[in-house]
Amino acid sequence: MRIRNVHLLAGLAVFALAAGTSTGTAHAQDESSEAGQGTASFDEAFPNMVSEEVVQGDLAPPGPLVGEWSLADANALVEVIDGIGAEGLDPADYNLAQLREMIAKGASEDLDTLASRNFVWLVEDLRDGRTPMDAREQWFVVDPDRDLYRTDALLAEALESGDVAGTLEKLNPTHPDYARLRDELARTPENKAKKRKLIRANMDRWRWLARDLGSQYLITNVPEYQLRLTVNDKIISTYRTIVGKPGRTATPQLAETVQGVVFNPTWTVPQSIVVGEGLGARVLGNPSWAQANGYKGTKGADGFVTVVQQPGPGNSLGRMKLEMPNPHAIFFHDTPSRQLFDKDVRALSHGCIRTERAMELAITMAILGQGASKDEAVEIATSGEYTMVPIQKEMPAYITYFTMASDIDGKMRTFEDIYGRDAPVLASLDKPRVDDRSNAIDDEVIVIENDPRGEA
Repeated sequence: MRIRNVHLLAGLAVFALAAGTSTGTAHAQDESSEAGQGTASFDEAFPNMVSEEVVQGDLAPPGPLVGEWSLADANALVEVIDGIGAEGLDPADYNLAQLREMIAKGASEDLDTLASRNFVWLVEDLRDGRTPMDAREQWFVVDPDRDLYRTDALLAEALESGDVAGTLEKLNPTHPDYARLRDELARTPENKAKKRKLIRANMDRWRWLARDLGSQYLITNVPEYQLRLTVNDKIISTYRTIVGKPGRTATPQLAETVQGVVFNPTWTVPQSIVVGEGLGARVLGNPSWAQANGYKGTKGADGFVTVVQQPGPGNSLGRMKLEMPNPHAIFFHDTPSRQLFDKDVRALSHGCIRTERAMELAITMAILGQGASKDEAVEIATSGEYTMVPIQKEMPAYITYFTMASDIDGKMRTFEDIYGRDAPVLASLDKPRVDDRSNAIDDEVIVIENDPRGEA
């Protein structure tokens, strides 16, 4: 099978580079001199490739990929599109009637172009999600699937194997909840349009994540106020959570890696509290009160006051936090205000996620992450001293936002849209598919000034 690029700008060398190189990498720069020997300059073939960051990867070739489609393969593509509603997508997005008309006329370059274009669109929607980036509010997950399942390789595989349906099917998320949502969609009558649209929106949210989340990971669904520790897609433990208040302190959606477990953490108080609320002056002016509450204050020669709350039962971070560096300053931690977990609505924090039974989680994470044995973890946890246990085995942490999902008992439920993030996703389902949508994450990064003190 031969794939054509109808706007080939820089010869076969550039095409080969585009097929095998991720966006914006140093490798792309290293190869530029060789690629530039084609019929156009490297910069012409890849405008702004190095100077502009592309967060989601997968540099597309300069023009659309076109494969040579047999009538059998084209008919197989029609069957996939005809049934794509089962995956929560709309057959009308993929020129079904036009494809059938073209097939009836026999094999041609026009059929090659049309079939290839719609195959590529299916790859993009099944792999990356149909929802454009501007409808994904506070979504900061970089999906690796664009590099792992490259469009040109998938097109070649489908036409060489003749298994168009199988090639596309393997793009579906592997998490069991995607299949449960698909089953729920199949059971929901067409006349329940509102419910069907909500199911479709949440199926698409699974596509925004990595297809395979890993063998062990933490995943929290913010509107459910629950955190799951999952191994081989089986839930090992669940923990109630407290999440960010609506507004600028709403918890963003992230995929990060837990790098360590901090037992008996300190809390460096933000300047908005030290200065804005006068805590610094109180700590320095009332040493006995400061000591009773675990605060230590220092004043520099320039007058700058730093306040750190020491480890202890009254520490605002509680007795543990999970170290997961990210530009949003979001992490999981304990709290001394454990009575707040009894509330039904727990959108109370400044963005970070407070976790019940936090010491149990911390010790389990230290063991699973191969940072400490059980006895070592217990000894560290009860020492009362600040200790950071590194996580040796990779442990992703996913902060997600599903308004329809399986709850911790395995029952399909809807959850309150506490941040109003459904509306733009649902609206996008009613609009035509965005063909040349950006994959750059351009939403505002809101750095959380964490105030972990308990709310009443």
